[in-house]
Amino acid sequence: MVNRAAPLYPEGKRHHRVFRGLSERQERVFNWIAGAVVLLFVAGWVGAIVIIRGQVNESRRIQAETGVNAPDGPMVSATRKMASAIINPRTPKAPYLTGALNTLRGESGELKFATATPGSHVSESVPEVVTPVDPGVYKLRSRIATAGSGMDDFSLISLVPLAEKQAGKIGLYYLGSWPFEKGGKPLTASYAAPSGFIEVTQANQDTYVSEHFRLRDFLTKDQHNVWPKYLPLDPRMIDKLELTIQELEKSGIKVEHMQVLSGFRTPRYNEKGGNTAGRANLSRHMYGDAADIFVDNDRNSTMDDLNRDGRGDTRDADVVAQAAERVERRYPSLVGGIGVYKACCGHGPFVHVDVRGNRARWRE
Repeated sequence: MVNRAAPLYPEGKRHHRVFRGLSERQERVFNWIAGAVVLLFVAGWVGAIVIIRGQVNESRRIQAETGVNAPDGPMVSATRKMASAIINPRTPKAPYLTGALNTLRGESGELKFATATPGSHVSESVPEVVTPVDPGVYKLRSRIATAGSGMDDFSLISLVPLAEKQAGKIGLYYLGSWPFEKGGKPLTASYAAPSGFIEVTQANQDTYVSEHFRLRDFLTKDQHNVWPKYLPLDPRMIDKLELTIQELEKSGIKVEHMQVLSGFRTPRYNEKGGNTAGRANLSRHMYGDAADIFVDNDRNSTMDDLNRDGRGDTRDADVVAQAAERVERRYPSLVGGIGVYKACCGHGPFVHVDVRGNRARWRE
């Protein structure tokens, strides 16, 4: 008799069409995983294309607003290379920009800011980074996305142009007029009015410009309740201060805090504000490349005893001045003025340091 419960032609066990030995369930799992991998790969490419197109649009916007020709220039090229670095597993983890950007840290290696006018290139060594058209303080990492630049603590500052100054002020903040601004030829290019200013707000005043200094350290000491304030600040001067600290520490003098007695002085303040004794009509303080400093680790607002003779006086200021002198010998590009001042008029001894471009020495 025929067994009706059994199929006349029984089917054999089904196997995967490609990889023999897989069951139907295993085949379905395999197909799901393969599909997910393909989708992730496509998403990565789409993301790269979006980044590139966004950078192209940004470059075109900058060209339209500032005249900087960038739609097919270094910024777009750099973005393509960065996108490739992110999605190409053969690319080293550190993109090529790291070394170039580190040149912005100065000779000391301690700088944490760079300045430029809106829409311009920050540095010839980093032509792919263009300054935002809106003045302000920007983290440099935001301009180069996830490129792993190692510059997370670095600020790119887009300056407020000099042309924004009207009737001697920007907004409510009084600056005054620089020598030769209204006529006459400056003695040298370094005596021309600053091309732009950092807009310092209550929110960004604590931005570090180097390892030991912040924006607020260099503000003019007047107009206390007026915000924002405006400040020219030369990175070379900050670099020189940091190198001076390094020289002091090489000689066994630990510097935990270097106090800025006076940084930028507006022309208005330089002429009329506070005690004007000893102020030059062409003071480098008006150009953002000078600072009066003293070492004050104990924060008692006077020069520390650096030579360990039991008192803080001009001989301690001489120690700082000699350190700055050694910096100039090693780095001629930072040459400028070094002056030693004795205690007077409510303050202790201090040292003036600037990067005017020519050697100047004095004692007061």
